[in-house]
This record gives sequence, structure tokens and C-alpha cells, in this order.
Amino acid sequence: MKKIMGLHKLYENNSVLADEILWGRKSDPLTRRGFLRKSGLISMGAALGASIPFASNMPAGLIPAAFSQTDQLFELYGKDGLTLLNDRPVNAETPPHLLDDKVTPASRLFIRNNGIQPSQETVNPDKWELTIEGESCVETKTITLNELKNNFAHHTLQLQLECGGNGRSEFFPPAKGNQWSTGAIGCPQWTGVRLSDVLKYAGIKEDAVYVAYEGKDRHLSGDPAKKPISRGVPLYKALENESLLVWDMNGEPLPLIHGAPLRMICSGWPASVSGKWLSKILIRDQIHDGPKMNGQSYRVPCKPVAPGTKVADEDMCIIESMPVKSIITYPRSGIIHNLKNKLRIRGHAWAGDFSVKNVYASIDFGANWQLTQLEKPINKFAWQHWIQDIIFPETGYYEVWIRAEDDYGNSQPVILPQWNPRGYLNNACHRIAINIVA
Repeated sequence: MKKIMGLHKLYENNSVLADEILWGRKSDPLTRRGFLRKSGLISMGAALGASIPFASNMPAGLIPAAFSQTDQLFELYGKDGLTLLNDRPVNAETPPHLLDDKVTPASRLFIRNNGIQPSQETVNPDKWELTIEGESCVETKTITLNELKNNFAHHTLQLQLECGGNGRSEFFPPAKGNQWSTGAIGCPQWTGVRLSDVLKYAGIKEDAVYVAYEGKDRHLSGDPAKKPISRGVPLYKALENESLLVWDMNGEPLPLIHGAPLRMICSGWPASVSGKWLSKILIRDQIHDGPKMNGQSYRVPCKPVAPGTKVADEDMCIIESMPVKSIITYPRSGIIHNLKNKLRIRGHAWAGDFSVKNVYASIDFGANWQLTQLEKPINKFAWQHWIQDIIFPETGYYEVWIRAEDDYGNSQPVILPQWNPRGYLNNACHRIAINIVA
């Protein structure tokens, strides 16, 4: 397998070409239609080490996938090849080629924290308690984890989780926050009880509109009176059969870094609503107003805005269902492949509260699309697997692009979706670089 140099290496080795690709500031490289002229193609081809058969279809300003993806890894205990984005709090994502499993292993599930996780010494499953309360709770209840396991029916489902900021690194102007690329997504198997059964056990008043959580994670300031995050979902989402309180992942006890001994899973929405180290559930008579529920957190402009626009808090709307999206998990970006052989590609697709209807692949920068073979989800809110054999017409540099469409006809944008101040909901097509040789 051949390694393709990262964008920082491109700058070191060919700074002029880098400027041409990123900004189109040089006099020669871009025509008024946005296509590279001959000299620009020669420069780019030289940097790639190959000609570009479908160069005329490349959008203006496009950074070739060979330059925009790197192999840099960081060692993290209990994890396999994740890339660290931040260490206080710990946030790490998974390179797409390490998400090839149909069921995401615990070692390859991304990490997203807003505070500091509780220490192992303070987490005793045998003494863990969960309180259900709130203005719209009929009777405040406190139950132990063991009582939860013994008194309610168990359910095992494969459910996807995706950070609302997944893909943030691609937005321009840049948005604040962890610069996720494509790897803040995973779809493990979870075992627990239905959130709805626990809510009904405590009783739900007629004026209930929202269900929220509190956890045992600690605020970065160290102030015990402050909560780093406390979010929630409308009552109807909490009452779905797939909304769970879980203690197992993939048949094993939930890892501490993923919320042990108990966490909430409300799949299809930003993973921030799936609270970890769960100690309290609140049945509210209003939209929850805990930390990370107000201001600009996990919100997007209610109406489209121009890139770079400052948006008032009152003009921001809470993110609910995540958009349709897909990734290529095999092969990894940057491989060399022989022209005479078909190339089998595969990956996953998901669509928030909905299902994926079709997944398409392109090798000519989106000018033409091939329908892939798409599997049905194993259960609601599980990602779907797709596969396709690709035949390349000649040698050279190619990009394989993948695009999913949900059952309501919503499709991934080819390049970038509508810009927003916090860089949420980027569901642009995933792409990988392939060098075809004779």
C-alpha cells in the first residue's frame, strides 16, 4: 500500500501548487468555468504522480483527496488507531478505513467528552443509582442499576451514534470546536432497557414535553456545582422503542470512557443527547435548559446564512435528526490498484431518523454515478452497508466519491452543505484517492 502525502507535505514540496488548489489565486490554474488549465494539471499530476483522467470535472478549489487525508495516529488506551483531537476533555475520532466492521468494536468507537469522566474508583455498578424526577414526573423514583436490570425487560439493538460536529474541519470559514473529519461515527450493539419503560415506571404527567439527563462527569473547571453537559430530547423521541438505557456494548460491560456503568442512547440525533455516566433523568414541562442546550451549542441557524455570518442566539434552532450520510471504509485512501482488476469498495450509510434508500458511487468527480448494492438495516437506527465493484477506464489518479439518499429523497451534497457558525451537520460526500496503474 502506498502512502499519499498529507496537505502539510504538499505545502513543503510544492507551495505554488498548494495555493492554486486551495485558493485559485494564481493567474494560470483556473479557467472561468473552474477547471484547471494545462499547466495546472501538469503541476497537480506531477505532485500526485499520475495523470487525472476526469480532470475536467474537478470542481474549482477542490483539494484532491490524496492531499486532504493523512495517516497520522495517536495511541489511546483501549483504542485501536484513533486520532486524538483534544486531551482536555478527551476527544478522538476513527479513520474511516478502521470503521469497516459491520458492528463497531469498542476499540474503534470515537470518543466525545464535554467534561472529565468519573474516575474508575468512583464507579461501582453494584452501588450505582438512577433517579427519575422533574416537574412532569408523577413520582420521584430512585433505583439501582441492579434493580434496573432485574425489573425491566432487556433489549439488544445495533444503534448508530454520530457527533453533531462530525465533518467540522471541512467548513470555511473555520468553525470553533473539535476539528472532526469523518470519524465521529460508530454503530455498536447495545443492551439495556427501554427508556420509555423507566419513564412510565415513575409516571409521566400530561404536561410533559421533554426528557433530559444528568451524568457523573465533572466540569473542566473542577467546580462540583457545575455540570459540563445536560441535554435531552422531546418526549416523543424518548418514548421510541429504540431509545435505551444501556449497560452493555457488543455483549461486554460498557467501557468507562463510553459511559459505564449506565448511559442513554437516543440514536439518529446528535450523540450529545445520549448522556453518559447516567445518574438522573428529568421529565420536563418545557424544553430542557441545561448546559449545552442554550446559546449556540448543538444549534444551527433557523434560516440559511452566508458563510461567516454572526447569528444571534434567538435565531438558532436545536439540532434534531441528523442528515443522510455515508462513508467508504474499504479500501483506505491512497492505494495503488491494477487497471486490469475490478476494485471492490464498501462502506456504510445512515440517515438520522430515516432510512437510506440508495447509495451511489462516482469516479469522475460527480459527473456520473453508479448505483451500489445496499443492504437493509438490521434494525431501525442501525447504519446500512453498501458494496460496489468499480472498473476504471484507464490508468491515472482517481477519486471515488460516495453519495447516499434517504427515503424522503434528501441527498448528500457533493461538496459542502449550508455553512453554520458551529460547523455542525456536514454531510458532504466522502471521497478517497486511488492511483490506477498498468
